[in-house]
Amino acid sequence: MRMSRTPLFALLAALFWAAPASAQFSNRSLGLTVGYMDIDDADRLDNGIPIGLMGSLYIENGFEAVAHFDVMILREQIASGNKQVVGIAPSIGIRYLFSEEQIRPYAGLDLSFLLTFRDAGVKSYFGLGPNLGIDFFVSSSVSLGVRAQYNLYLTLNSPIQNSIAGQVVAATYF
Repeated sequence: MRMSRTPLFALLAALFWAAPASAQFSNRSLGLTVGYMDIDDADRLDNGIPIGLMGSLYIENGFEAVAHFDVMILREQIASGNKQVVGIAPSIGIRYLFSEEQIRPYAGLDLSFLLTFRDAGVKSYFGLGPNLGIDFFVSSSVSLGVRAQYNLYLTLNSPIQNSIAGQVVAATYF
């Protein structure tokens, strides 16, 4: 019994023209963050717990634009003890993904703004900070990650402030 050569040629043609398999991830994300922030502040601010939203948009060649909006409770050291104050911290930045697969380590730079609401009034800080992080995809559209950031804050009539922050991030990609 003789076999037809047509299926063999069709299989070889399909293998020849087939593109290599690769993971496909979406270009936008929206996530929730929670973390810890330690501030070296001459204005008596000490530390806080930021909780917020973050979003990212893939640009090209491993670069992403990112935005964060955190609300936090900060501890203020006063003469009679400690007091809690509210702060908001929006930021925008860019990050470079060293890998674009299921594990995504990155380095970035953010422009940050910190606004605190105290009894003495509202105080604002403007900052610039590098950050490092890594995201792990647990499915094709959900990632979990960690992020660390260092900020230098400038404000009028005060010395330069700095902060160190760490966050846990859960994001969905679409």
